[in-house]
Amino acid sequence: MHATVHNVFSATAARTPEAEFLFTESVTAKAYGIAAGAIRWGEAAAAVERLRVAYAEAGYGHGHRVGLLLENRPAFLFHWFALNALGVSVVPINAEMRSAELVYLIGHSEIGLAVTLPERAADLRAAAAQTGVAFATMGPDDEVPPARTAAPRVDEAIGPETECGLLYTSGTTGRPKGCILSNAYFLRAGEWYAALDGVCGIRRDAERVITPLPLNHMNAMAFSTMVVLVAGGCLVQLDRFHPKTWLASVRESGATIAHYLGVMPAMLLSAPESAADKDHAIRWGFGAGVDRKNHAPFEARFGFPLVEAWAMTETGAAACVMANREPRLVGTSCFGRQEEFVEIRLVDDAGQDAIGDAPGELLVRSAGEDPRRYFFSGYLKDEEATREAWAGGWFHTGDLVRRDADGNFFFVDRKKNVIRRSGENISAVEVESVLNQHPAVKTSAVAATPDAVRGDEVLACIVVREQVDASERAQIAASIVEHALAQLAYYKAPGYVAFVDALPLTASQKIQRGQLRELAQALPGQGHCIDTRAMKKRHA
Repeated sequence: MHATVHNVFSATAARTPEAEFLFTESVTAKAYGIAAGAIRWGEAAAAVERLRVAYAEAGYGHGHRVGLLLENRPAFLFHWFALNALGVSVVPINAEMRSAELVYLIGHSEIGLAVTLPERAADLRAAAAQTGVAFATMGPDDEVPPARTAAPRVDEAIGPETECGLLYTSGTTGRPKGCILSNAYFLRAGEWYAALDGVCGIRRDAERVITPLPLNHMNAMAFSTMVVLVAGGCLVQLDRFHPKTWLASVRESGATIAHYLGVMPAMLLSAPESAADKDHAIRWGFGAGVDRKNHAPFEARFGFPLVEAWAMTETGAAACVMANREPRLVGTSCFGRQEEFVEIRLVDDAGQDAIGDAPGELLVRSAGEDPRRYFFSGYLKDEEATREAWAGGWFHTGDLVRRDADGNFFFVDRKKNVIRRSGENISAVEVESVLNQHPAVKTSAVAATPDAVRGDEVLACIVVREQVDASERAQIAASIVEHALAQLAYYKAPGYVAFVDALPLTASQKIQRGQLRELAQALPGQGHCIDTRAMKKRHA
């Protein structure tokens, strides 16, 4: 049994040094300005060892945290594995983050160093200056600056429970939470994946896993990366999802397994059909959230099953449920049945078990003596939120799910107030806190409104300080969105700005979220609701 991510990487590299570990296809190579083609396991191991020595000589060790703002580049993996060998936890930083988000992340995680793309170094240092954290930056190929502090846990052995990564996830209230993830969490994800059967059997040292998902999310970091480390084979990490060139990338890379989110099949289906749609080596897709109406048509057209699964950053593979065995109930939002390693309850609002196939909140825990085995280790600096999540000895997911008489689980909706746009979780409260700083905004409330392509879009209801004429709405809406774009990742900014006289409030003057959600469904298309989606562009 391997104790760390670095251990399992090193073992596979020693076993298959000449095999391909990473493959960068030409679209990603061009986007990043790096070489296309394969990096072999032995080459990767040598690069990781050079970095491990450099970090050790600079004084980094057990208990330190280091930020990684490297997008989906091979350098992310090399720095992660090298730091992991020393007991250093990595904090992935979404490259779309802007000032307010960076100030919070750096201050909260207390990273003393960030390995970053050179063009973002000044942004990180400016954010760190606002927090008072002693901080340095370096490029991925730069000399490692000396550690500012001694390693906090230098006298403790590095092992399965050592913190491996700190991933931030948007919650329902307040700021994003820092999920502490151990080596055991990551290793379990790889081992679970490598042992799949049914539709999703893994062939040792033979699979080539292609994913466009970001390495700052658990899907790419814990599932697609870790299955390659555990089972061997090759990782094809794209810079992001490019619908027009995705199939070409699949063919060029020889990919055999594809990771997806629900938005991707919809985009691929919107392209004209081609005789070459089935000209690929993909055996199956691993993902979640495919639109029910797209599920069967996609499989028929592209010739491989989209296998739906459920997991969260907090659960990892400890409570992952996957429809990897037939019947998969295609087109029903079915994500599989309960496995022996997990216990599951569905409860109603009163905390009682849901009756029959009535939907209830999904509660999960590991089977056996330790209900938290392989889950996240807790929320950083937030014991109360950790206790609340584990109330009654079960992890409360916030997802509404129903179960049929045969034990199949079906996703219904999110109980939490989280907007999910193109696979990104967005906290309404975080967006509101930025919008409320705009000089024209008296108060704001943010909710999801349906989007045919992205699942959800962000809609902001705005109460302005001074009356706005109809002729001024578009200009003020644009100003509000520009303000948000300067402070937040582009996808969090409002895609619609609706000017309203008042927000729906409870008796205690809190936003009535249920009523707001209903309102958000109907607002787009009305005269006082400005469509600002065209302003939301990924930064070059």
